[in-house]
Amino acid sequence: MMSLTHWLPTMLQIIASLAAVGVALAALRGLASALRARRLAPGKASELVAALPARQTVLVTGATGFIGRRLVEALASAGHRAIVLTRDPRTAAQLPPPFWLVTQLDHIPGDTPIDAVVNLAGEPIDRGPWTAARRRRILTSRLRMTRDVVRLIARLERKPAVLVSASAIGWYGLWQDELLTEFDGGKSCFIHRNCAAWVRAARMAERQGVRTVRLRIGPVLGTDGGLLARRLTPFELGLGGRIGSGRQWMSWIERDDLVRLIAHVIATPSLTGPVNATAPVPIDNRTFTRELAHALRRPAWLPIPALLLRALARDRADELLIGGQRVLPDKAALSGFKFRHPTLHHALSALLGTRTGRLHPRREPNGRHFAGRSPARRLSLRSDLAVLAARHRLSDERLLR
Repeated sequence: MMSLTHWLPTMLQIIASLAAVGVALAALRGLASALRARRLAPGKASELVAALPARQTVLVTGATGFIGRRLVEALASAGHRAIVLTRDPRTAAQLPPPFWLVTQLDHIPGDTPIDAVVNLAGEPIDRGPWTAARRRRILTSRLRMTRDVVRLIARLERKPAVLVSASAIGWYGLWQDELLTEFDGGKSCFIHRNCAAWVRAARMAERQGVRTVRLRIGPVLGTDGGLLARRLTPFELGLGGRIGSGRQWMSWIERDDLVRLIAHVIATPSLTGPVNATAPVPIDNRTFTRELAHALRRPAWLPIPALLLRALARDRADELLIGGQRVLPDKAALSGFKFRHPTLHHALSALLGTRTGRLHPRREPNGRHFAGRSPARRLSLRSDLAVLAARHRLSDERLLR
């Protein structure tokens, strides 16, 4: 007892010192974030939907999420009419007006003219362990909302021209170095099965004569949400590092580019079926780690072991962190879409306000840029099919069946 009494003050001093260090590091991070924010000059939100015709009415589900917030801001600032669906009206307070708020799709009269529907709603897949109950919530939240959207379309007197329904590049399953386009199949895993069920629900809108596009979205980069926001704190504190071996591919997209792509899809009648929403230069995790550390002028010396991640998260770690997909946005590119941030360097410079030297990706033998470790096979047959589809304005299903 005396020994414990003797050491107790010392232990309290150590704890207090560690707490003080934590507070100081948090203050430094806040200062760095504030200085970075002062350097940023974000573009006008209205420019992100410049591809749309004038005065469109767009229904957005999942409007208070990371992607939906920016989309609604862009629509409202450009003079379009945004119909915002949210279960909790309090969460819509963060959205810039004007918009029409509904808490249920049944509240929308059948004679409402809606030009496009963008379905982004769904339980976040990257928060919390994948228990059986959570897996059910992830799937049912997407199916329920998508079926509600299809029912709304069925009772509208004038059908919308297009349904843009979110999916994910996890549809492809787990791959190694294989280059993947919209013409490739998927491998079975939880995210693939979830996306496949989601796609089947969305395709029911096609029976109503509505063009349906399924956006296979990669990790979305932004400073107020998504992958980058989660990684900033450890990297700014100098505690960043690769995940596992760092060889897994990351097919990312910057958020404003994603909003621009959504507008492009709405305005391009020839686009139908799956469309990959990823930047044209995928990277591996080692390159992402190196680029982010370089942009923040911080070391990246603390890797996260794959064994630890698997022990903590099991298949969630394999599908979201350790595995990956090397995805190319062929259909977007063939339809004329131009990315403002085609490389991670461009995206980080815009998002973090940095002006650092570029870490140049290598160039593949066929001329494609990439950031990684090994050359890829050529895609001559697949590219020919994609060009043929674009030329004749065919969907992928009509071309390949």
